[in-house]
Amino acid sequence: MPLPKCDKIWFNGELVDWDDAKIHVLSHVVHYGSSVFEGIRCYKTAKGSAVFRLDEHVSRLFDSAKIYRMEIPFSHEEISTAILETIRSNKLEACYIRPVVFRGYETLGVDPLDCPVDVVIAVWEWGEYLGEAALKNGVSVCTSSWNRPAPNTMPFLAKAGGNYLNSQLVRMEANINGYDEGIVLGTDGLVSEGSGENIFAIKNGSIVTPESHYGILPGITRHTAITLIRDLGMHVEQRGIPREFLYVADEVFFTGTAAEITPIRAIDQVQIGSGERGPITGQIQDAFFKVIHAEVEDRHGWLTFV
Repeated sequence: MPLPKCDKIWFNGELVDWDDAKIHVLSHVVHYGSSVFEGIRCYKTAKGSAVFRLDEHVSRLFDSAKIYRMEIPFSHEEISTAILETIRSNKLEACYIRPVVFRGYETLGVDPLDCPVDVVIAVWEWGEYLGEAALKNGVSVCTSSWNRPAPNTMPFLAKAGGNYLNSQLVRMEANINGYDEGIVLGTDGLVSEGSGENIFAIKNGSIVTPESHYGILPGITRHTAITLIRDLGMHVEQRGIPREFLYVADEVFFTGTAAEITPIRAIDQVQIGSGERGPITGQIQDAFFKVIHAEVEDRHGWLTFV
């Protein structure tokens, strides 16, 4: 499905027409995947449009750039302001936001340090990543034949374009075989995450999720879920999870900016629990949607109104 076009894209400090936001085919990023990016959501609420956890997303963008030795030519505040400006200029009440920082056109060796660092912010209307019914009925997923790379091979604390080649393999394999998504294991055989989501499992009321050193990107929605679980008076343990534990779990769910909080109804054609959204997942999901739609007090300061 093609992206729905908007009027303007923010490109190195200027709002340009959507069709004019172009780069050279010999830009470093095209050949080596040398980019870092974020996925952010703006929600329509009764109090107006609000960006969810803007500050945390922009901070992670700068952290990712630092890991890859990219000097972003704008400040944290300038990027945050530009995101809000881009939403307003496109007159969107709700949207997906994609800031991306990349190595541009100059040289084409592996060493990118002589290439300029360019910054783009795009926004567009986007619904449920895994389908409208997924939030209620859950998704069917498979364990991927691909693993996450071993520690100290790729920096998974960085949300970098090149890192997602591994995720593409996972997602393509899952979709070709009729699944909605794939679950990736680490080189130790323990559960890591989805192709673009973190994962939680619930057994006998206990909630677990892989620790950050298991080849995962410590997601902002993951942190949101952990916080909401604690707000609900429950506990979540971060530890290693064997693959088979997911099969016998009562509930399993994904978290992510795109996926939000999505239940998993089956893994490798093994039904999880009752085969639909479980009660604890439902509580967490309900708390999440009340926060993002400003239906309850924003206790944690997560909403930035446009």
